[in-house]
Amino acid sequence: MAPVDQPVALCASSDLLEGGDAVPFEVRWRAEPCRAFAVRWRGRVHAYLNRCSHLPMEMDFQPNRFFDSSGQWLICATHGATYRPDTGACAAGPCRGPLTEIAVEEVDGTVFWRPSKDIQPEPTFDDL
Repeated sequence: MAPVDQPVALCASSDLLEGGDAVPFEVRWRAEPCRAFAVRWRGRVHAYLNRCSHLPMEMDFQPNRFFDSSGQWLICATHGATYRPDTGACAAGPCRGPLTEIAVEEVDGTVFWRPSKDIQPEPTFDDL
């Protein structure tokens, strides 16, 4: 498994279109399997756990679709809670705080995410 400070390649920068579909990825959140997603908004990439802060349910209303029809807010399909794409902060609806953010960076046309104490890569067959 990657060390906490080792970035993990996620996708090509071109895979994330402004306000478009997310790129999903699997992580371990506090040692439990969890889906996560990355989106591009206002030119920057942002990533979060795919868990509504209202109830721990996945948010996408169709696979990898998190933006509302205006393309300005991330929305939970189950409860209608809306979140700011750039910070994950609750904007409206039944939120209980912000989305759990995952640090990301773009380097030379590749998006990387950075593991943390609570969010680690999903183990691969080679890690077992």
